[in-house]
Amino acid sequence: MLLGHQTNRCSDLLLHRGFLLLLFHVQAIASCPKSCHCSDISGAMVVHCSSRNLEEIPIDLPMETVSLKLDANKIHQVPNNAFKDLSYLQELDLSRNAIEKIELAAFKGVAEGLRLLDLSGNQIHSIPKEALEKLRAKIRLSNNPWHCDCTLQEVLRELKLDPDTVNDISCQTSVQEEYVGKPLIQVLDSGINFCNIHHKTTDVAMFITMFGWFAMVITYVVYYVRHNQEDARRHLEYLKSLPSTQITKDFDTISTVL
Repeated sequence: MLLGHQTNRCSDLLLHRGFLLLLFHVQAIASCPKSCHCSDISGAMVVHCSSRNLEEIPIDLPMETVSLKLDANKIHQVPNNAFKDLSYLQELDLSRNAIEKIELAAFKGVAEGLRLLDLSGNQIHSIPKEALEKLRAKIRLSNNPWHCDCTLQEVLRELKLDPDTVNDISCQTSVQEEYVGKPLIQVLDSGINFCNIHHKTTDVAMFITMFGWFAMVITYVVYYVRHNQEDARRHLEYLKSLPSTQITKDFDTISTVL
C-alpha cells in the first residue's frame, strides 16, 4: 500500500509539473509578437521573424526565447539593450538586413549565454569593440562593406569567428588603397598590421607639422635680420648724405649731453 501511494504521489507530481510546463509554453506562445511566429521545439522557444519587412527589432519578444530569427528584414541598427530581457537566448540571426550601426550596449544581457550571432549580409562599415568584447558566441561577419583599419583589426582579434565564413570578410575600403577588395584575414595573415600603419601615419603628420613650424620660425628670423639690415643701411646712407659740419655738430651735441 505504501509503495502504491508513493507511486501515485510521484505520478501526480509529474503530471502537475508537466501541466505547469505546458501552461508556461502556451503563455509564452500567446505573448509572441504579431509580426512573428513562435514555436516550441523540444522545449526550446524559437521565434521566427524572418522576411517580415521589419525596420526595428520587436520589443515584445518572449523572455523564454532561445532562438531568434530576424533575418531578411529592413533593420537599420541594433540599439542599446535590444535583447536585455532574453537571458535564455542562444542563437541570434540578424543576417541580410540593412544594419549600419551597432551601439555599445546592443548585446547587453545576452553576452554570456549567446552561442551564435549572425551579422552577415548587412551594411556594417565598422563596429565598436565594446559591443562585442564580452561575447563568447561564434560570429558571422561576412559580406559587409568593412573599412579595414586598426579598430577593425582590434575587434576581430577578440572574436570567435565562424571558420566557414571568415574568408568572406573583405575590405571595401581601407587605410591603404592596396588592400581594397581583399579578404581581411588574408591581409592580416600576410603580416600586415593596420595599427602600425596608423602609428606611422600619425608620426609622419607630426613630423610635417613640426617641420612647418620650424620653417615658419626660420622665415621670421631671416625676415627680421634682413629688415634690420635694411634699416641700418638706410640710416648709414642718410648719415653719409649729411654735410660734414652737420655731422660734427651732431657729435658735439651728443658729447655735451653725455
